[in-house]
Amino acid sequence: MAKSSKSIVKGKPASARSMTIHDQKLSRGEGGELHQVATGDVPVLTTAQGGPVSDDQNSLKIGPRGPTLLEDFHFREKIFHFDHERIPERVVHARGYGAHGFFENYKPMSKYTRADLFQRAGERTPAFVRFSTVAGSKGSFDLARDVRGFAVKLYTQEGNWDIVGNNIPVFFIQDAIKFPDLIHAVKEEPDCAFPQAQSAHDNFWDFVSLTPESMHMIMWVMSDRALPRSLRFMEGFGVHTFRLVNAKNESTFVKFHWKPKLGLQSVLWNEAVKINGADPDFHRRDLWTAIQSGNFPEWELQFQLFDQAFADKFDFDVLDPTKLIPEELLPPIAVGRLVLDRMPDNFFAETEQVAFMTQNVPPGIDFSNDPLLQGRNFSYLDTQLKRLGSPNFTHIPINAPKCPFAHFQQDGHMAMRNPIGRANYQPNSFGEGPRESPQRGFVPFADVEEGPKRRLRAESFADHYSQARQFFISQTEGEQDHVAAALTSELSKVKTPAIRERMVAHLLNIHRDLAAKVGEALGLKAMPKPADAAVPTRQDLDPSPALGIVGKGPQRFEGRKLGILITDGTDAPLLKALQAAVTKAGASFEIIAPRIGGARTSDGKLVEADQRIDGGPSVLYDAVALLPAAEIIDDLVRESTARDFVADAFAHCKFIGHVDAAMPLFVKAGIGKPDMDEGFVNLAGAKNVAGFIKRLGQLRVWSREPNVKMR
Repeated sequence: MAKSSKSIVKGKPASARSMTIHDQKLSRGEGGELHQVATGDVPVLTTAQGGPVSDDQNSLKIGPRGPTLLEDFHFREKIFHFDHERIPERVVHARGYGAHGFFENYKPMSKYTRADLFQRAGERTPAFVRFSTVAGSKGSFDLARDVRGFAVKLYTQEGNWDIVGNNIPVFFIQDAIKFPDLIHAVKEEPDCAFPQAQSAHDNFWDFVSLTPESMHMIMWVMSDRALPRSLRFMEGFGVHTFRLVNAKNESTFVKFHWKPKLGLQSVLWNEAVKINGADPDFHRRDLWTAIQSGNFPEWELQFQLFDQAFADKFDFDVLDPTKLIPEELLPPIAVGRLVLDRMPDNFFAETEQVAFMTQNVPPGIDFSNDPLLQGRNFSYLDTQLKRLGSPNFTHIPINAPKCPFAHFQQDGHMAMRNPIGRANYQPNSFGEGPRESPQRGFVPFADVEEGPKRRLRAESFADHYSQARQFFISQTEGEQDHVAAALTSELSKVKTPAIRERMVAHLLNIHRDLAAKVGEALGLKAMPKPADAAVPTRQDLDPSPALGIVGKGPQRFEGRKLGILITDGTDAPLLKALQAAVTKAGASFEIIAPRIGGARTSDGKLVEADQRIDGGPSVLYDAVALLPAAEIIDDLVRESTARDFVADAFAHCKFIGHVDAAMPLFVKAGIGKPDMDEGFVNLAGAKNVAGFIKRLGQLRVWSREPNVKMR
């Protein structure tokens, strides 16, 4: 790319600043990154062989925006060791869940790419998708505050294509050489081995507060994006800038987006804590149930397409993985749909052994010089060798291509097949074995690179706060409150005051109201000075509605779940009408009763319960309906779990359908008449059901939240 590495930087050069924080000398590199310099008794960082390291922040590149070099022995050793740290689970993304499906192309995209799967309208390509949390172990809970992995393997006719993304379009770091440090910091602390699956501890916030490039990502992971209600209700992103290359060898840059058909939805933090206690497999169970019942999750693949001219004029560097291109500025176009319609036959054989690698691309898909992507391409092969125990991990069925393949790779541990014939090399004069094809084979885009061979960070990567601010101002007022509450909650777990102050100093560069709210909640005696910024925060970036969740809700209850509380004597016609309406809306329901055996409704029939009330709290449902009989209500109000069921539904801003007989339960749960807002719908009879279901499309009663003050 011809774009100047200094074309968008204003003010003093980043390299002109240095500071001392926490008794350690810090200096800034050319891209605004911090270098922790050895002083006094602090030892010099070395390789495992004892060689002193000059720069641990940047991989070796050709020019500041060029590709990462294979000869970078420090990065190679560092990522090699990191890839082999865990036995036997993944170092990151250990807790995952997957499903089979297909990708269906909408129309030919030959104008942009020669990739086979985009050449014919309506063609279906087999797919396997693995969702995951990042920080926790295999045994952690589903609803951690965390990034979610969204990895898609497409078994194309020209080899496997892995889009190894997340549910957040940006990342914490700009250069892959820092990935081991990031994960070491966020994982459980090595001396005490806790906290598990949480970032609320000193190590993580110490690292982040010394890494200003993380501030945009911090806004995302402290937002509702980090607490998805369901894997079916979250977006996916390829994160990096890739290339599409057509048959004429013309290149178009692309960002990959997966948009859920059912819309976005998250849970509140208090709700997440209780869900993890009630059902730590909440996301797994939800995906399993949806697919097994025929409600197949679906996403639309959308491309943000742009050329070199757009890249040159864009306010931020398209190679910087901590930045995004707002959809209002570059609207994504829909190119196909992804449908998940089958669960694995065996979790270990498929979901646990599936191997994703960013370097798996078919001809027509190519890479950019994004330094994080370059490092991932280098790292993932090591990861699979360590985890799956052999270079022959592609012999495992879930990883094997579904198209014809031929090569001379042989032997090794777990070899299930070897080349047949005399010649196991090429060229040979026997006419045996496969041959390369310049016409069909992968040919990298012939980009021209120039520049010194150095460890550099482009100065065009140096603005760490402007898009963080844009994300924050793009949220609704309630969503902004959630960000502030999450930051306060996480930083309140940090024991070192200097770390808390450093983070508030960064927040001052993002949004002063946010910093003031967090600083006051943390009890800071005085606000710190704003953190030293390599580039001043831009105040002119417009809000991007696409970055929020609440403002673009689905306005329908499809795919959601209603919890229906019944007792002996419940109005049978009302219950049947409610069940029918929920089903018609494309949603599901569960029956909750005081006994797991169920209850006899007014017509004398036994209705089996899906959950006993103490095992089916309201946090497991998107809305609730209370249909107790008047003669049973006195017994019900004495049940603490029944009171919690109602109180939590109210506090979590859910719609509550009810009959008059439920009123004593509301009173006992602390909900008086004045509290009964527009989220309460009286189900006096079957005639009221349709209106209730329509109201449920709003998903939450956000106007209630300021009154309950529960984040």
